[in-house]
This record gives sequence, C-alpha cells and structure tokens, in this order.
Amino acid sequence: MEEALKQQPSNCIKIVLFGPESTGKTTLSKQLAAHYNTLWVPEYAREYLQDKWDREQKTCEPKDLLPIALGQMKSENEFAQKVDSLLICDTDLLETKVYSETYYSGTCDPILDKHALLNTYDLYFLTYIDIPWEKDDLRDKPNEREAMFKAFENALKSNNRPYKVLKGRKEERLEKAIIEIDKLLKK
Repeated sequence: MEEALKQQPSNCIKIVLFGPESTGKTTLSKQLAAHYNTLWVPEYAREYLQDKWDREQKTCEPKDLLPIALGQMKSENEFAQKVDSLLICDTDLLETKVYSETYYSGTCDPILDKHALLNTYDLYFLTYIDIPWEKDDLRDKPNEREAMFKAFENALKSNNRPYKVLKGRKEERLEKAIIEIDKLLKK
C-alpha cells in the first residue's frame, strides 16, 4: 500500500489547488488546464464519497481516508506520465490529512500522514473563502469556513510548502494563478 501512495518521478511542474470546501478549486483547476492545454487531476474524494452517499446515505468516515488517498495518488501518477510540462492537481494528500485532522479529533492515519508530507509540489494555490458557499450532498461546514481556511493555511506554513492565496472573483483568481505559473514555467 505504501508504494501506491508515493509520487512517481516525473518531469512536469505540479500545481495543487488547496483549501476548504466550496472555494472554487475544481473550477480553477479546469480553467488552468484549459489555458495551458494540459491535464488536471480531479479530486478523487468527491467521486468516492458521492458514490458512498448515493449507495448508503453516509458521509466520510476515517476508514475512507486511505482508499481516497490511494485513488488520488493513482490518478496523479497516471496523469503525470501523460504530460511533459505542467500538471494541475485538484487536491493532494496534504489536503486529505487536513480534513482527517479537523474532522477526527486531530488524528490521521500514520501511513497517510507520512506520504502527505513526503510528496512534493512546485506550488499550492490556497483558495480563499470569499466566494459563496454552495450546498451539495458532501459539503457540510458552511459556518466553519474561516476555521477551515486557517487549518489549511497552517498546514502549508508548518510544512514549508510554497503557496499563494487566491482571492476575489473567478477571473481575478485565474489571472493571478496564470502569472504565478508562468513564472515557474520560465525557470
């Protein structure tokens, strides 16, 4: 199992959209992939948990976190082999770790914790909570957005991850993200 949670070597720059629920990560992932004519890795947790909800009317439980992490890394590793210069990731294992710790009394499976910290990315875009929260089957923290944002930012800071906060309208976020990615591509 541990081998499946490791990032496979690749030559591409990896960008992660990171932050609380309903902050525009998926929208921006798609926009950036279209702008750069590249691939984006969807958030596996959404597919996994929506399927669970549809079958059992149950939300995420601690036992779901490792299967989610495995599915996320399988997709990321597959997509990374298909691109040469840039890959957009609509989450990473560090995000799963943050959710585990905030939802389950500060706990995280040791294997997930290890790989969340070992896997590396070139830049994180931390999406701010200044866009309206949208309800769906899986989102459940409309009144805890500020606390969740702080938890995500603290994870980036405490693990020395390179990041930029994206605020404002979708167009503003996209413009700022493009500027930052262009800087990385020029290096």
